[in-house]
Amino acid sequence: MSMPEKIRFENADGNALAARLDRPDGESPCAFALFAHCFTCSKDLRAAGAISRALTRHGIAVLRFDFTGLGESEGEFADTNFSSNVEDLIAAADYLSEHHEAPRILVGHSLGGAAVLQAAQRLDSVQAVSTIGAPYDPEHVTQHLQDAVEDIEEKGEARVQLAGRTFTIRKQFLDDLAATKMETTIRTLGRALLIFHSPVDQTVGANNAAKIFQAAKHPKSFVSLDDADHLLTDRSDAEYLGVVLGAWAEKYVDRSVSVPDTPDEDVVTRTEGTYRTAIQAGQHALVGDEPESVGGDDDGPTPYGFLLSALGSCTGMTLRMYADRKEWPLDETIVRLSHEKVHAEDCENCDTEQGQVDRITREIEIRGRLSDDQRERLFEIANKCPVHRTLLGDVDVRSSLRSRDDAQ
Repeated sequence: MSMPEKIRFENADGNALAARLDRPDGESPCAFALFAHCFTCSKDLRAAGAISRALTRHGIAVLRFDFTGLGESEGEFADTNFSSNVEDLIAAADYLSEHHEAPRILVGHSLGGAAVLQAAQRLDSVQAVSTIGAPYDPEHVTQHLQDAVEDIEEKGEARVQLAGRTFTIRKQFLDDLAATKMETTIRTLGRALLIFHSPVDQTVGANNAAKIFQAAKHPKSFVSLDDADHLLTDRSDAEYLGVVLGAWAEKYVDRSVSVPDTPDEDVVTRTEGTYRTAIQAGQHALVGDEPESVGGDDDGPTPYGFLLSALGSCTGMTLRMYADRKEWPLDETIVRLSHEKVHAEDCENCDTEQGQVDRITREIEIRGRLSDDQRERLFEIANKCPVHRTLLGDVDVRSSLRSRDDAQ
């Protein structure tokens, strides 16, 4: 798995929520998932990390974030409630939609499980939902507030010890839990549902899983977590859950945006619906797109961006090979490129004098303890880069239309 990307996005109240995006290693995600953590937990819970890593091995990118007032997110926890958690999930989904791709999978742990069931009703992109140790009724949380409920009802708020930390719980939090009814939400979910629960869960009893399963319509599945505790503190339990979840999700996630395996072909591209294009170059998955200014989503480089990238990378590789053969102390090569259309009459080295021609500007920075003569020679070698020669030579592009029978 590649290094997680740290992200911050705003919720409906303008608070910056801290998040991290885990991506599959060396490939474009086939889908994006949202992970909602348990009550008073955070995105950095060890179990959440293990589950996310397991999902990335199935090609699924995972965004996990801290709810308002928890972890590294802004805002006051005392001002939050179950409904605001759902709104935070919607804000996270909006972030993915704007910057990557709308989430197709929702995963929620404990109270986060109840939250994803609620949020799924408002997210048309979601195709599959999974709960982990989730309560059937969010009001179940009040059982863990012990004697504080009476004080909260009388005084409007109280300080409560939860998981070794002190939180302020206000009456609006209890009122919101009481007003949330889950039966209709679960019955009308309309998505594939996978329920994980441990029969020995001492925090949220397994009877909650039974109620959720009974209320839900097919397709629905239940997986027992055997002797796991509520927080999945045993790493093997979280890893097992992630593997099962990833395999299950593949059945319900539309993988049409990914490029099929075609080992006999060098490069395959697929463009569907928008300008976003999935690219399979050998064993490497890439994404091309157009900027938002021309109607794209800016999810990847433009075609010309890839062209310049090919020239720049080929330039750097060619200089590295040459310097290594000569045993010259080349540290690194930085190539900056740009592309534009210019009038042919302004091009001194062009054969034509009419219309427009393509101009690529390439600036090469060579770093290392090199002599002036060595630098000049490397600069000359740059023009021997194979991609450079291809761009300046005669290129014969042969196109054919694949028949419908061949495309099946």
